[in-house]
Amino acid sequence: MEIFLQQLTAGLSTGGIYACVALALVMIYQATHQVNFAQGEMAMFSTFIAWALIQAGFPYWAAFFATVVLSFCIGAAVEFTIIRPLKNAPELSVVVVYIGLLVIFHSIAGWIFGTQIKEFPTPFEKGAWYGSKMMSPHQVGTIFIALCLVAALFSFFRFTTLGLTMRAAAQNPGSSRLLGISVGRMLMLGWGLAAAIGSVAGMMVAPIVYLDPSMMVGVLIYAFAGALIGGIDNPIGAVIGGFLVGVLENIIGVYVVGTELKLSVALILIVGVLVIKPAGLMGRRIVQRV
Repeated sequence: MEIFLQQLTAGLSTGGIYACVALALVMIYQATHQVNFAQGEMAMFSTFIAWALIQAGFPYWAAFFATVVLSFCIGAAVEFTIIRPLKNAPELSVVVVYIGLLVIFHSIAGWIFGTQIKEFPTPFEKGAWYGSKMMSPHQVGTIFIALCLVAALFSFFRFTTLGLTMRAAAQNPGSSRLLGISVGRMLMLGWGLAAAIGSVAGMMVAPIVYLDPSMMVGVLIYAFAGALIGGIDNPIGAVIGGFLVGVLENIIGVYVVGTELKLSVALILIVGVLVIKPAGLMGRRIVQRV
């Protein structure tokens, strides 16, 4: 029973990371109806920036918030310079660009920072009072940061004028333009926010898996599974799906398929959701009259 509880709590911790990345995927999907396959590599590159700042002598939290701001700028710049000119391009061309961005960020990170595995510090001390036998302080801190991030984004999109404007531009771009809303600017802000959220996930996962250019490959697959389970067009559903995938990954990986085949759990979940309930648990089913 104790082992089961340990796997459950560990799954909640990793689920918090998946929830953050899933949330970033949903934000871009809502605005473009496309999946950004480079989201994980952008998060990895941002984590390397944080590592470089810490190595340069910055305190952890100063490097953390500086990385979030720089990641926001990188995401906005990618949308403005690369994605926006493709707004009338075929969907296949856009998918190829996303894959190209994945390779570019991966290669640049290896070129600038090297391909050696690096240790990344955690801001949560090992002997902190909020740790326990079941959950380490870093695991508790990861869940807390994920929940704070979700609450902040929910408040932003629900109670602020800018957040409501971004939601309107994503859900109905045509009507938003008639009302004088700059849809392109809102999309750029959405990309920036998604990149910033991804950077937080990267900095939380790096102390667990260590820092290297390939560290987010598996995380992106799990996060995509979580987004599909909860609903690729529903931010709250994606967060719930991320936590659910984290728990299922650990429990099924230990008791059913073994730790070597844990990644197959995410792939099975993706296929199963697409076959049984493509809209996800909390996604909207859109019916169009033809």
